[in-house]
Amino acid sequence: MIAADRVIISTAVTGSVHVPSQSDHLPLSPQEIVAESLAAAEAGAAVIHLHARHPDGRPAFEPAVFEEIIPPIAEQCDAVINITTGGASSMTIEERLAAATRFSPELASLNMGSMNFVFSGIADKVTHWKHAWEKPYLENTYSHPFINSFDQIEYALRELGERGGTRFEYECYDIGHLYTLAHFAERGLAKPPFLIQGVFGVLGGIGADHANLTHMVTIADKLFGDEYHFSAFAGGRNQMLFCTHSAWLGGHVRVGLEDGLYIGRGELAKSNAQQVGKIREILADLGRPLATPDDVRRMLALKGAANTRN
Repeated sequence: MIAADRVIISTAVTGSVHVPSQSDHLPLSPQEIVAESLAAAEAGAAVIHLHARHPDGRPAFEPAVFEEIIPPIAEQCDAVINITTGGASSMTIEERLAAATRFSPELASLNMGSMNFVFSGIADKVTHWKHAWEKPYLENTYSHPFINSFDQIEYALRELGERGGTRFEYECYDIGHLYTLAHFAERGLAKPPFLIQGVFGVLGGIGADHANLTHMVTIADKLFGDEYHFSAFAGGRNQMLFCTHSAWLGGHVRVGLEDGLYIGRGELAKSNAQQVGKIREILADLGRPLATPDDVRRMLALKGAANTRN
Protein backbone atom coordinates (compact mmCIF):
# COMPACT_ATOMS: atom_id res chain seq x y z
CA MET A 1 0.00 0.00 0.00
CA ILE A 2 1.15 3.53 -0.71
CA ALA A 3 1.83 5.20 2.63
CA ALA A 4 -0.28 8.32 2.14
CA ASP A 5 0.37 11.24 4.45
CA ARG A 6 -3.21 12.46 4.09
CA VAL A 7 -6.55 10.65 4.21
CA ILE A 8 -9.04 10.89 1.36
CA ILE A 9 -12.64 11.16 2.52
CA SER A 10 -15.03 10.02 -0.20
CA THR A 11 -18.75 10.59 0.23
CA ALA A 12 -21.32 8.47 -1.60
CA VAL A 13 -24.35 10.69 -1.29
CA THR A 14 -27.30 8.57 -2.44
CA GLY A 15 -26.43 5.29 -4.22
CA SER A 16 -29.00 2.84 -5.56
CA VAL A 17 -29.51 0.44 -2.65
CA HIS A 18 -31.54 2.38 -0.12
CA VAL A 19 -35.13 3.35 -0.91
CA PRO A 20 -37.06 6.48 0.08
CA SER A 21 -39.20 4.59 2.60
CA GLN A 22 -36.13 3.94 4.75
CA SER A 23 -35.25 7.56 5.48
CA ASP A 24 -36.66 11.01 4.79
CA HIS A 25 -33.05 12.27 4.68
CA LEU A 26 -31.99 10.27 1.61
CA PRO A 27 -31.41 12.81 -1.19
CA LEU A 28 -33.45 12.04 -4.30
CA SER A 29 -33.96 15.08 -6.52
CA PRO A 30 -31.04 16.62 -8.41
CA GLN A 31 -31.31 19.70 -6.21
CA GLU A 32 -31.10 17.60 -3.05
CA ILE A 33 -28.13 15.61 -4.36
CA VAL A 34 -26.33 18.82 -5.31
CA ALA A 35 -26.97 20.38 -1.90
CA GLU A 36 -25.84 17.22 -0.08
CA SER A 37 -22.69 17.00 -2.21
CA LEU A 38 -21.71 20.61 -1.60
CA ALA A 39 -22.32 20.28 2.14
CA ALA A 40 -20.22 17.10 2.27
CA ALA A 41 -17.38 18.84 0.44
CA GLU A 42 -17.61 21.77 2.83
CA ALA A 43 -17.40 19.33 5.74
CA GLY A 44 -14.18 17.80 4.40
CA ALA A 45 -14.97 15.30 1.65
CA ALA A 46 -12.45 15.53 -1.19
CA VAL A 47 -14.27 13.05 -3.47
CA ILE A 48 -18.00 12.97 -4.24
CA HIS A 49 -19.27 9.61 -5.49
CA LEU A 50 -22.42 10.16 -7.54
CA HIS A 51 -25.49 8.18 -8.48
CA ALA A 52 -28.71 9.79 -9.71
CA ARG A 53 -32.39 9.25 -8.98
CA HIS A 54 -35.71 9.84 -10.66
CA PRO A 55 -38.25 12.01 -8.78
CA ASP A 56 -39.79 8.97 -7.08
CA GLY A 57 -36.36 7.74 -5.97
CA ARG A 58 -35.79 5.06 -8.61
CA PRO A 59 -32.14 4.79 -9.72
CA ALA A 60 -31.49 6.81 -12.88
CA PHE A 61 -28.83 6.37 -15.56
CA GLU A 62 -29.89 8.99 -18.08
CA PRO A 63 -27.21 11.65 -18.77
CA ALA A 64 -29.95 14.30 -18.74
CA VAL A 65 -30.54 13.61 -15.04
CA PHE A 66 -26.82 13.80 -14.28
CA GLU A 67 -26.67 17.08 -16.21
CA GLU A 68 -28.81 18.59 -13.46
CA ILE A 69 -26.34 17.37 -10.83
CA ILE A 70 -22.76 17.46 -12.02
CA PRO A 71 -22.34 20.97 -13.48
CA PRO A 72 -23.78 22.72 -10.39
CA ILE A 73 -21.40 20.76 -8.14
CA ALA A 74 -18.40 21.44 -10.37
CA GLU A 75 -19.24 25.14 -10.52
CA GLN A 76 -19.45 25.56 -6.74
CA CYS A 77 -16.65 23.39 -5.33
CA ASP A 78 -13.40 21.75 -6.43
CA ALA A 79 -14.11 18.26 -5.08
CA VAL A 80 -13.19 15.36 -7.35
CA ILE A 81 -16.37 14.03 -8.96
CA ASN A 82 -16.55 10.23 -9.11
CA ILE A 83 -19.38 8.95 -11.33
CA THR A 84 -20.73 5.47 -10.77
CA THR A 85 -20.57 2.82 -13.47
CA GLY A 86 -22.32 0.40 -11.13
CA GLY A 87 -25.70 2.07 -11.35
CA ALA A 88 -28.13 -0.71 -10.48
CA SER A 89 -28.04 -4.41 -11.29
CA SER A 90 -31.14 -4.04 -13.45
CA MET A 91 -29.31 -1.71 -15.87
CA THR A 92 -27.35 -2.73 -18.98
CA ILE A 93 -23.64 -1.95 -19.15
CA GLU A 94 -24.35 0.76 -21.73
CA GLU A 95 -26.84 2.37 -19.36
CA ARG A 96 -24.43 2.09 -16.45
CA LEU A 97 -21.67 3.86 -18.41
CA ALA A 98 -23.90 6.48 -20.01
CA ALA A 99 -23.26 9.30 -17.53
CA ALA A 100 -19.53 8.66 -17.24
CA THR A 101 -19.25 8.53 -21.04
CA ARG A 102 -21.08 11.85 -21.27
CA PHE A 103 -18.96 13.66 -18.67
CA SER A 104 -15.57 11.88 -18.94
CA PRO A 105 -14.93 12.43 -15.22
CA GLU A 106 -11.62 12.42 -13.41
CA LEU A 107 -12.72 9.31 -11.51
CA ALA A 108 -15.34 6.59 -11.99
CA SER A 109 -16.23 3.55 -9.93
CA LEU A 110 -15.68 0.11 -11.48
CA ASN A 111 -17.03 -3.11 -9.97
CA MET A 112 -14.48 -5.89 -10.34
CA GLY A 113 -16.65 -8.97 -10.57
CA SER A 114 -20.06 -10.55 -10.98
CA MET A 115 -21.71 -11.46 -7.71
CA ASN A 116 -24.88 -11.99 -5.78
CA PHE A 117 -25.59 -8.48 -4.49
CA VAL A 118 -28.55 -9.06 -2.21
CA PHE A 119 -30.36 -6.39 -0.24
CA SER A 120 -33.84 -7.89 -0.33
CA GLY A 121 -33.79 -8.08 3.46
CA ILE A 122 -34.50 -4.36 3.61
CA ALA A 123 -38.04 -5.13 2.52
CA ASP A 124 -38.65 -7.12 5.70
CA LYS A 125 -37.93 -4.05 7.83
CA VAL A 126 -40.05 -1.46 6.04
CA THR A 127 -43.55 -1.08 7.44
CA HIS A 128 -44.81 1.81 5.31
CA TRP A 129 -44.01 2.14 1.61
CA LYS A 130 -43.88 5.51 -0.11
CA HIS A 131 -43.77 4.14 -3.67
CA ALA A 132 -44.98 0.99 -5.40
CA TRP A 133 -41.64 0.31 -7.10
CA GLU A 134 -39.61 -0.03 -3.89
CA LYS A 135 -40.54 -3.48 -2.57
CA PRO A 136 -40.29 -5.35 -5.91
CA TYR A 137 -36.99 -3.58 -6.61
CA LEU A 138 -35.51 -4.79 -3.32
CA GLU A 139 -36.90 -8.32 -3.59
CA ASN A 140 -35.58 -8.69 -7.13
CA THR A 141 -31.99 -8.72 -5.84
CA TYR A 142 -32.62 -12.14 -4.23
CA SER A 143 -33.02 -13.79 -7.64
CA HIS A 144 -30.97 -11.61 -10.02
CA PRO A 145 -27.18 -11.40 -9.71
CA PHE A 146 -25.14 -8.28 -10.38
CA ILE A 147 -23.25 -9.00 -13.60
CA ASN A 148 -19.78 -7.54 -14.12
CA SER A 149 -18.23 -9.86 -16.68
CA PHE A 150 -14.67 -9.54 -17.90
CA ASP A 151 -15.79 -8.15 -21.25
CA GLN A 152 -17.86 -5.50 -19.46
CA ILE A 153 -14.90 -4.54 -17.25
CA GLU A 154 -12.65 -4.33 -20.30
CA TYR A 155 -15.27 -2.24 -22.10
CA ALA A 156 -15.29 0.28 -19.24
CA LEU A 157 -11.50 0.39 -19.03
CA ARG A 158 -11.20 1.05 -22.75
CA GLU A 159 -14.21 3.34 -23.21
CA LEU A 160 -13.57 5.56 -20.20
CA GLY A 161 -9.91 4.96 -19.38
CA GLU A 162 -8.11 4.63 -22.70
CA ARG A 163 -10.33 7.02 -24.65
CA GLY A 164 -11.14 9.56 -21.98
CA GLY A 165 -8.33 9.44 -19.44
CA THR A 166 -10.71 8.64 -16.57
CA ARG A 167 -9.15 6.75 -13.68
CA PHE A 168 -11.02 4.31 -11.48
CA GLU A 169 -12.14 3.52 -7.97
CA TYR A 170 -11.85 -0.28 -8.20
CA GLU A 171 -14.66 -1.65 -6.05
CA CYS A 172 -13.64 -5.05 -4.67
CA TYR A 173 -16.32 -7.03 -2.82
CA ASP A 174 -14.19 -10.13 -2.39
CA ILE A 175 -10.58 -11.31 -2.57
CA GLY A 176 -11.08 -12.71 -6.07
CA HIS A 177 -11.82 -9.20 -7.29
CA LEU A 178 -8.25 -8.22 -6.42
CA TYR A 179 -7.00 -10.95 -8.73
CA THR A 180 -9.32 -9.69 -11.45
CA LEU A 181 -7.74 -6.25 -11.11
CA ALA A 182 -4.28 -7.86 -11.25
CA HIS A 183 -5.30 -9.59 -14.50
CA PHE A 184 -6.23 -6.32 -16.16
CA ALA A 185 -3.12 -4.65 -14.74
CA GLU A 186 -0.93 -7.37 -16.28
CA ARG A 187 -2.60 -6.67 -19.63
CA GLY A 188 -1.89 -2.96 -19.27
CA LEU A 189 -5.56 -1.97 -19.25
CA ALA A 190 -5.54 -0.93 -15.58
CA LYS A 191 -2.67 1.31 -14.63
CA PRO A 192 -1.22 2.35 -11.26
CA PRO A 193 -1.58 4.05 -8.93
CA PHE A 194 -4.71 2.02 -8.22
CA LEU A 195 -7.44 3.13 -5.85
CA ILE A 196 -8.80 -0.10 -4.38
CA GLN A 197 -12.09 0.31 -2.55
CA GLY A 198 -12.71 -2.65 -0.27
CA VAL A 199 -16.44 -3.18 0.22
CA PHE A 200 -17.59 -5.29 3.15
CA GLY A 201 -20.91 -6.49 4.50
CA VAL A 202 -22.93 -6.84 1.29
CA LEU A 203 -24.80 -10.15 1.28
CA GLY A 204 -23.10 -12.15 -1.46
CA GLY A 205 -19.73 -10.47 -0.96
CA ILE A 206 -17.05 -10.59 1.73
CA GLY A 207 -18.42 -10.26 5.25
CA ALA A 208 -17.96 -7.35 7.63
CA ASP A 209 -15.32 -9.15 9.66
CA HIS A 210 -12.25 -7.09 10.51
CA ALA A 211 -10.03 -10.09 9.75
CA ASN A 212 -11.31 -9.86 6.17
CA LEU A 213 -10.19 -6.25 5.89
CA THR A 214 -6.71 -7.13 7.13
CA HIS A 215 -6.60 -10.10 4.73
CA MET A 216 -7.66 -7.94 1.79
CA VAL A 217 -4.81 -5.53 2.47
CA THR A 218 -2.38 -8.45 2.80
CA ILE A 219 -3.35 -9.85 -0.61
CA ALA A 220 -3.40 -6.40 -2.21
CA ASP A 221 0.13 -5.82 -0.88
CA LYS A 222 1.19 -9.11 -2.47
CA LEU A 223 -0.37 -8.27 -5.83
CA PHE A 224 0.26 -4.52 -6.11
CA GLY A 225 3.05 -3.67 -3.66
CA ASP A 226 3.42 0.07 -3.27
CA GLU A 227 1.40 0.90 -6.37
CA TYR A 228 -2.03 1.21 -4.79
CA HIS A 229 -4.06 3.28 -2.37
CA PHE A 230 -6.54 1.43 -0.20
CA SER A 231 -9.91 2.61 1.05
CA ALA A 232 -12.65 0.68 2.80
CA PHE A 233 -16.22 0.87 3.98
CA ALA A 234 -18.84 -1.53 5.23
CA GLY A 235 -22.54 -1.33 4.62
CA GLY A 236 -24.93 -0.64 7.46
CA ARG A 237 -24.03 -0.64 11.14
CA ASN A 238 -20.34 -1.42 10.54
CA GLN A 239 -19.82 1.66 8.38
CA MET A 240 -17.75 3.79 10.77
CA LEU A 241 -15.92 0.83 12.31
CA PHE A 242 -14.49 -0.20 8.95
CA CYS A 243 -13.61 3.36 7.99
CA THR A 244 -11.74 3.67 11.27
CA HIS A 245 -9.93 0.37 10.67
CA SER A 246 -8.93 1.43 7.16
CA ALA A 247 -7.57 4.75 8.42
CA TRP A 248 -5.71 2.99 11.25
CA LEU A 249 -3.99 0.77 8.67
CA GLY A 250 -2.89 3.85 6.71
CA GLY A 251 -5.71 3.80 4.17
CA HIS A 252 -8.55 6.06 3.15
CA VAL A 253 -12.27 6.15 4.00
CA ARG A 254 -15.68 6.35 2.38
CA VAL A 255 -18.88 7.45 4.10
CA GLY A 256 -22.29 8.56 2.87
CA LEU A 257 -25.96 7.66 2.82
CA GLU A 258 -25.36 5.21 -0.02
CA ASP A 259 -23.49 2.98 2.42
CA GLY A 260 -25.30 3.59 5.70
CA LEU A 261 -28.34 5.59 6.75
CA TYR A 262 -27.40 5.99 10.41
CA ILE A 263 -25.08 8.20 12.44
CA GLY A 264 -25.36 6.14 15.62
CA ARG A 265 -27.25 3.21 17.06
CA GLY A 266 -30.93 3.71 16.17
CA GLU A 267 -30.36 7.30 14.99
CA LEU A 268 -30.80 8.18 11.32
CA ALA A 269 -28.18 10.49 9.86
CA LYS A 270 -29.70 13.79 8.90
CA SER A 271 -27.20 14.38 6.11
CA ASN A 272 -24.08 13.13 4.40
CA ALA A 273 -22.17 16.02 5.93
CA GLN A 274 -23.02 14.71 9.38
CA GLN A 275 -21.28 11.44 8.54
CA VAL A 276 -18.31 13.32 7.10
CA GLY A 277 -18.06 15.30 10.32
CA LYS A 278 -18.07 12.14 12.40
CA ILE A 279 -15.30 10.39 10.46
CA ARG A 280 -13.34 13.64 10.40
CA GLU A 281 -13.36 13.69 14.21
CA ILE A 282 -12.16 10.08 14.27
CA LEU A 283 -9.35 10.87 11.83
CA ALA A 284 -8.29 13.81 13.99
CA ASP A 285 -8.09 11.47 17.00
CA LEU A 286 -5.91 9.12 14.93
CA GLY A 287 -3.64 12.00 13.94
CA ARG A 288 -4.47 11.63 10.23
CA PRO A 289 -4.76 14.94 8.32
CA LEU A 290 -7.28 15.25 5.48
CA ALA A 291 -6.47 15.23 1.79
CA THR A 292 -7.68 18.18 -0.24
CA PRO A 293 -9.09 17.69 -3.75
CA ASP A 294 -5.74 18.79 -5.18
CA ASP A 295 -3.99 16.24 -2.96
CA VAL A 296 -6.30 13.57 -4.42
CA ARG A 297 -5.47 14.63 -7.95
CA ARG A 298 -1.78 14.32 -7.21
CA MET A 299 -2.05 11.04 -5.29
CA LEU A 300 -4.21 9.29 -7.90
CA ALA A 301 -2.62 10.93 -10.97
CA LEU A 302 -5.97 12.31 -12.12
CA LYS A 303 -6.31 14.31 -15.32
CA GLY A 304 -7.79 17.38 -13.61
CA ALA A 305 -11.25 18.92 -13.67
CA ALA A 306 -10.36 21.10 -16.68
CA ASN A 307 -10.09 17.93 -18.78
CA THR A 308 -13.61 16.69 -18.06
CA ARG A 309 -16.78 17.52 -19.98
CA ASN A 310 -18.72 19.25 -17.18
